[in-house]
Amino acid sequence: MRTWMLMIILVALLAACAAPAPSPTPPPLRPTSAQPQRPTAASPTPPPPQPTTTLAPTLTASLALTPATPAPDPARLTWRLYVSGLERPVDLADLGDGRILVLEQAGVIRQVTNGQVEIAPFMDLRDRVGSQGSEQGLLGIALDPEFDRNGLFYLNYTDRQGNTVVARYALTPDGRFGDPQSEARLLYVEQPYANHNGGGLVFGPDGYLYIGLGDGGSAGDPQGRAQNPATLLGKMLRIDVHSAQPYAIPADNPFASGEGGRQEIWALGLRNPWRYAFDPATGDLYIADVGQNRWEEVDYLPAGAPPGANFGWNYREGAHPFKGEPPAGVTLIDPVWEYGHDQGGCSITGGFVYRGQALPELQGVYIFGDYCSGQVWGLWRIPTSHTWQALELMRTPANISAFGQDRQGELYLLDHRSGRLYRLERP
Repeated sequence: MRTWMLMIILVALLAACAAPAPSPTPPPLRPTSAQPQRPTAASPTPPPPQPTTTLAPTLTASLALTPATPAPDPARLTWRLYVSGLERPVDLADLGDGRILVLEQAGVIRQVTNGQVEIAPFMDLRDRVGSQGSEQGLLGIALDPEFDRNGLFYLNYTDRQGNTVVARYALTPDGRFGDPQSEARLLYVEQPYANHNGGGLVFGPDGYLYIGLGDGGSAGDPQGRAQNPATLLGKMLRIDVHSAQPYAIPADNPFASGEGGRQEIWALGLRNPWRYAFDPATGDLYIADVGQNRWEEVDYLPAGAPPGANFGWNYREGAHPFKGEPPAGVTLIDPVWEYGHDQGGCSITGGFVYRGQALPELQGVYIFGDYCSGQVWGLWRIPTSHTWQALELMRTPANISAFGQDRQGELYLLDHRSGRLYRLERP
């Protein structure tokens, strides 16, 4: 997400003393023939959308990137309103008992049951979460792989000083709520600036916890942190939260011995990974890394790829030179797909590979979007040619802060501005 735009949204939203009352149910978001408005120039500071604007529930489908193989039909897809009345939602988790948790950036976790937001929050951490900056706050959640048995979950947030905290929590004895007093801190990372905090948490198919951290902020990574193995910033971390307290280091992490870099590092060269996900069917990893001024990118690692991947920032923005040249012997991994700000977007939001049952034509398609433009794309790999194909599926009026996935593999979209949660369905 972009600091310049989200700061305005943050100020306006904090002026409200309570969550807005749910508005009458709007029609579902469906493709239309309306043409999206393009910015007049590719710039890091276009006028941001006003948070008080009522969002028209319309979408535009585009076939500008028609794949060479049979593709999903955007006209057969719609984002249907699931719940409203949330405040700056940023992440989602399915508890598996009929409840969906939604993280609100200020530090509250709401529970949604049967399309309704429960009055009592699942957990309130506003006493320790700092959300003064537009990219700060309660940012990510991951349920323990054994959550149904042990009731443990993990959160990523910035504290009152703006530093990153990754902590483990337990349910209350009755299993109804999260217990704030159960917090056990696993990781604490000082943040030099208020932006580029990353914030995601995902358990991989190996059972390890993957933690995405941005480069520490400002612009252009002025201290070169993303390429510096002596700092955790600008990296994908990988830790074992089950074998030791507070955690153990997986033996095949690239600096597991402690020589040459921080032991927690699994991959380098990230600017601000804003959502990443493993394909539950294949174990492949998709990372959406927010660009600087021109390029947004999707990075990809197939299952079984060796640790130590370097995704290029800040030598490159996307697949394009940005600053300096990498040392001899350093291999940079280019994105499998990128888009320029001249297409109207400005901040990529990663999603999920679809593995649900309701929309079989999307099987194996990675769904992601852009926070600023509201565009939603599908991306998939063509095995016969080992190439990638992308298709713009929709243009929504939403500020897409995150996508969510339930236990059935169905997908959700979180609108940061309106506080609405949508589910991908048939029209």
